Amino acid sequence: MAHEIIMPKAGIDMTEGQIVKWLKKEGDTVTEGEIILEIMTDKTSMEIEAEASGVLLKILRKDGETVPVTEVIGYIGQKGENVDDIQEEEEVAPPVHEGDEKPMIRMEENSYNIVVIGGGPAGYVAAIKAAQLGAKVAIVEKGTFGGTCLNVGCIPTKTYLKNSEIIEGIEHAASRGIILENAKYTIDMDKVMSFKNNVVKKLTNGVVSLLKSNGVDIYKGVGKINKNNNVVVDDKQIIKADKIILAGGSKVNKIKIPGIESPKVFTSDDILSTTEIPETLAVIGGGVVGIELGQSFASFGSKVVVIEMMDRIIPMVDHEASEVLEKTLKKKGMEILTSAKITEIIDKDDKLEIKIEGRDSVFADKALLAIGRIPDIEGIGEVKFEMERGKIKVDKYMETSVKGIYAPGDVNGLWMLAHVAFRMGEVAAENAVKGNHREIKLHSSPSVVYTLPEVAMVGLTEEKAREKYGDVRVGKFQFAANGRALASGENVGFAKVIADTRFGEILGVHIIGPTAAEIINQAALIMEMEITVDEVIKTIYGHPTYSEALFEACADALGEAVHIPKRK
Repeated sequence: MAHEIIMPKAGIDMTEGQIVKWLKKEGDTVTEGEIILEIMTDKTSMEIEAEASGVLLKILRKDGETVPVTEVIGYIGQKGENVDDIQEEEEVAPPVHEGDEKPMIRMEENSYNIVVIGGGPAGYVAAIKAAQLGAKVAIVEKGTFGGTCLNVGCIPTKTYLKNSEIIEGIEHAASRGIILENAKYTIDMDKVMSFKNNVVKKLTNGVVSLLKSNGVDIYKGVGKINKNNNVVVDDKQIIKADKIILAGGSKVNKIKIPGIESPKVFTSDDILSTTEIPETLAVIGGGVVGIELGQSFASFGSKVVVIEMMDRIIPMVDHEASEVLEKTLKKKGMEILTSAKITEIIDKDDKLEIKIEGRDSVFADKALLAIGRIPDIEGIGEVKFEMERGKIKVDKYMETSVKGIYAPGDVNGLWMLAHVAFRMGEVAAENAVKGNHREIKLHSSPSVVYTLPEVAMVGLTEEKAREKYGDVRVGKFQFAANGRALASGENVGFAKVIADTRFGEILGVHIIGPTAAEIINQAALIMEMEITVDEVIKTIYGHPTYSEALFEACADALGEAVHIPKRK
């Protein structure tokens, strides 16, 4: 039987390669180990050897073509062997490439064990997990794989915030004895955008490669469920499904304020596509998205004012952490207005006037609408689900009110975070393939705000813990007393631990400070494993490390901290 020649995966980050030149032509005899073609990746050039002896029967991809990894590009076999018969035996249709409009068509009937609608964190993970469990799987995606997080959320904003961190490093260099002859810098937004887009493209291509390598069939288009519980792509093609995983993700939320439709008012999607740095930027909403993007553009040079309707920014985090973050951002030049209700936005040609109830108007060149996201339920189609305030209601198995249809991720509105969507997708896939047996657990799921300083939390806030348990132990340690933080010049913030008074069970952890996003994963593990504060302080932590702050906070909850002045 003919031997496939595939585009190799040379390195963990490689998603595609370009065929530079075939050194053999169809009909030529080749020997195992003989170099038959040259390819090029974004990092290196490579020579590809024949893995079998015989005749080069067919070349599927020509010189100059760019090909995803693991794709078949040719065949080596015995003289006279008919390669067309071999191709017809393949179950998977030709791959979908960037810009293709037609979905993959299978040679056999379009029928699957599992059909997934949506290629975001919940969807693509569910598809891969179901395929790993032996199911025949298809996935339908209307846009670019990776969902909100990868394309217009977590990843793009982190590239911007890393720039903010670099800028702060430049500004503080002199105080550390690093004297720059010319400390002036400018922001080239075209290059900022290009870097961000390259990061996103690498990751989205990686998702596609993972799906293909796990044998998941890809359909491009809008997928909707019809009355027969099958999936219709672009209102044309029907895909039969034993079970469906609806993972449509989320979309930008909008509010009904007069003037909100002005082209000067960006959504979070819009602002990540602009190369403009507004002289003044009004951020409508002091939640995670608004604060992260607000700080990014403030570091780029915009004068930023945040307008938040609640009494503090990022209200879901610990009250003290919110106060420290607000104070720090104000020191960095951001203006923050809380308890502020916008009544109207007026486009005055060169400026926006944002009217606020009981206060002076705010004037800005541009505004960013950042009031969160809502479930994208376009995929529901003709099915009637039990809903709850615009969200698809699911049980602990991620199954909807319609048996055989699961809805993990942002569409259920339980916890709209990418890492939670990953786990929900896995749970949905396992239950769809093997029957409902695995439950979702969210109590140890962390949340992170990637500001400078970072804010992270897992479990209950102090207020919620006291409401539920009454008296609780609270331990806190300031980064101002942490050796690593002082040496790094990142000594703002604290780690706080809330624990049960009877058993020492950790009920919540809240951190604001350096590497909070990393330390919180340790806290989440501690909570999931039900490790007590007494057990934590029996562990020897490396020194000097930022994570010692978590250890010290646990010790403080027991009244046994060594590096905190004794309480009177």
